[in-house]
Amino acid sequence: MEVTGTLKVKFDTQKVSDRFQKREFVLTTEANTPYPQHVSFQVTQDKCSMLDQFSEGDEIKIQFNLRGREWNGPQGVKYFNTLEAWRIERMAAGSAPSASNTAQTASTGATPPPVFTANINDNDDLPF
Repeated sequence: MEVTGTLKVKFDTQKVSDRFQKREFVLTTEANTPYPQHVSFQVTQDKCSMLDQFSEGDEIKIQFNLRGREWNGPQGVKYFNTLEAWRIERMAAGSAPSASNTAQTASTGATPPPVFTANINDNDDLPF
């Protein structure tokens, strides 16, 4: 999943246990509407340092996974959701990723997501 917005706030890294750390941040989306959305995300483990290169107020694009879990507690079953970011890119003028983020992607060995380039009139013989 992917979303763009303005980095509103980033928090310090929290060491949850000897083997796990996380860092939370808030992204403001729909800022030009009467009801902007302030959405909380997190990064974990070695990705906590990704946020160091961004400042509050930066326009960024986030690619993330939606995670959910069930917890059985004394008051019954509860469900929790987490938006776990795995890529963060600075948005340049014209909503294109900046060159520094492209270089960062190349240096980490990550491949960019595929781009759909087919023509809508193509007849690919798929049954759906």
